[in-house]
Amino acid sequence: QVQLVESGGGLVQAGGSLRLSCAALGRTMNTYAMAWFHQAPGKTREFVATISATGGSTYYADSVKGRFTISRDNAKNTVYLQMNNLKPEDTAVYYCAAGKLGWGPYEYDFWGQGTQVTVSS
Repeated sequence: QVQLVESGGGLVQAGGSLRLSCAALGRTMNTYAMAWFHQAPGKTREFVATISATGGSTYYADSVKGRFTISRDNAKNTVYLQMNNLKPEDTAVYYCAAGKLGWGPYEYDFWGQGTQVTVSS
């Protein structure tokens, strides 16, 4: 069992930056792909970014390419999401997930509780 704990969310103005962190507790995460999803009110959970177990491959949703960067530090059992040039439409709860490399929520077996990101215009 992997417990994931997100942090780093908050309120930021459009054009600003935030860095989300996700710490894996109870078990090493270095055998799992890690991903970030987000879910806005009234919408389904959507893929944001994923990174392979070794960190050698990363994939992004088109809406965040060039603005967000996913990275991981397996020694610290932590994955990050650096979010730059934030837009109001990025407002959502952001979830960290661990599982197989993929774009769908069904690829991931373990989920964090989520952290709120709010971008004001």
